[in-house]
Amino acid sequence: MSPGLLRVTLQGEQLDGFTSLGAADHVKLLFSEGVRRDYTPRAFRPAADGRPAELDLDFFLHGDGPASSWAASATEGDVLSVAGPRGSHLPPTGARRVILGADESALPAVARWIELLPEEIEIFGFVELDNPSDAAYLDPDHVHKARVVWLGKAEGALERAIRALGPIGDDTFVWVAGEATTLIPIRRYLRRELGLPPGQVKIDGYWKRGEAGRDHHAPIDPSDPED
Repeated sequence: MSPGLLRVTLQGEQLDGFTSLGAADHVKLLFSEGVRRDYTPRAFRPAADGRPAELDLDFFLHGDGPASSWAASATEGDVLSVAGPRGSHLPPTGARRVILGADESALPAVARWIELLPEEIEIFGFVELDNPSDAAYLDPDHVHKARVVWLGKAEGALERAIRALGPIGDDTFVWVAGEATTLIPIRRYLRRELGLPPGQVKIDGYWKRGEAGRDHHAPIDPSDPED
C-alpha cells in the first residue's frame, strides 16, 4: 500500500457473519500463545458467487515486533486467529465537522473514517509521517475529501496543527490516535483547556514507545484517567 504499510487479506468460511460498522473498530489478532495485538479491520467482503469471505488487514511495518514480522513474511496458506470486534462505535450523529489526527499506525482507521462519514460533514485530517512516501497509502480522493495535511515527525507537530484550527464548537467531533505519550498534551488541550466533553473527543493510544502489547483501552494520561 506504501513503503511502510502492507495489506494482508484473510479468507475462509470462518469469516462468515463478520461485522464491523465503526471506523475505529478493532479485532484482536493472535500470533502465538499469549501474543495478541489489536488491529483495525480495513475492509470486509462477504462470501459471494463462490468466492469466500475476505477480510483486509493493513500492517504498519515498524521493526521486528510479532505483528510486523508475521505480516512481512506471510504467504498464502498461513493461518491467523482473529477475534472480535466486540462492538462498534458508529460515526457521531449531529456533527457538522470532524477532526482526525493520527500517525502511520492509525492510517487504516483514518481511511475508514473518511469513507464512512457523510459527504456533508467537513473533515480535517492531520497525519504525522516518518517517511513522506507513506502518504501514498491514502487514496487521492480521501485526501481531497478530508483536506488531509501531512506532517513531519516533530515534537508537538500534531498538537500545533490542531490548535491552529482555532475554537472548536459543539458541532465538531475530534478523533486522534497514535503513540500514547505524544497524545497526552493533545488530550489536555481538548479536554481541559477547551473543556470539550467526553462524547465530543476520542483519544486512543494505539501503541506506546518502549511498551510491547499496550492495551489501547488504557488511559492516555495516568494522572488524569477520566474519559
